[in-house]
Amino acid sequence: MSIEYPNHKLKIFSLNSNRALAKEIADLIGVELGKCTVNRFSDGEIQINIEESIRGCDVFVIQSTSLPVNEHLMELLIMIDALKRASARSINVVMPYYGYARQDRKARAREPITAKLVANLLETAGASRMITLDLHAPQIQGFFDVPIDHLMGVPILAEYFEQKNLDEIVVVSPDHGGVTRSRKMADRLKAPLAIIDKRRPKPNVAEVMNIIGYIEGKTAIIIDDIIDTAGTITLAANALIEHGAKEVYACCTHPVLSGPAIERIQQSNIKELIVTNSISLPEEKKIEKIQQLSVAPLLAEAIVRVFENKSVSVLF
Repeated sequence: MSIEYPNHKLKIFSLNSNRALAKEIADLIGVELGKCTVNRFSDGEIQINIEESIRGCDVFVIQSTSLPVNEHLMELLIMIDALKRASARSINVVMPYYGYARQDRKARAREPITAKLVANLLETAGASRMITLDLHAPQIQGFFDVPIDHLMGVPILAEYFEQKNLDEIVVVSPDHGGVTRSRKMADRLKAPLAIIDKRRPKPNVAEVMNIIGYIEGKTAIIIDDIIDTAGTITLAANALIEHGAKEVYACCTHPVLSGPAIERIQQSNIKELIVTNSISLPEEKKIEKIQQLSVAPLLAEAIVRVFENKSVSVLF
């Protein structure tokens, strides 16, 4: 089944990174997921078969480049090539989580800019548009020479906290780089803003230094785009409690949650961690402290608007 217009039709395909999210998006739009299979040869090479005609169709491929990042990226590149060779009218990549986004600049000599390399790979393979969610660095949009729609997770996260009716809220940015995102959340919740001043001695190691803003006796909500090893967020939560915060909630769009993250969150002062399903969480990571919200309605609306040539900016 597909949405059809006189000269073209919409089809949605899912690869292996987040089939549950893709199915939810397809159901909201009112179409069935396209038929395709992803297999492995005995040496690990990926084989993709598209099992229906997509000639002249506007195709949307849903794939986050989450763990295992390189596997999911290769699946996507091979799928794009297959769609191009099968005469798709347009190939729209819906990537809720953009892997390698943290490698967006040369911080030291002889470093790659891998976020740009991934953009080049997607374009060279044949992607004609990108739809993504909360890029770690907004300037990654400029790495693409095809249209890119950059959606935001803040409204989804803010709505959850609005419904909780918490008292005396302060929104906290875990570092200086996240102030813009935190201010958007604070504006939506009509709350003041605080900032954690920290330095990072080496990757995935953070040391909290100071808190800028008044947090004593308040309910703190820490917001970030990605929580990876959870070192930053748990240190921030501990610092907030030590400085007099009443309780601490945390939220992020992309729950990478690698290595010791789950154990750290479980043992931390964080009362509740709110995340989205931009990344599929395995059962062992679905602990009681973690609440997962769906980005499917947002992505479904974006897909329909792109397909119907309507403005997507209203979703920002």
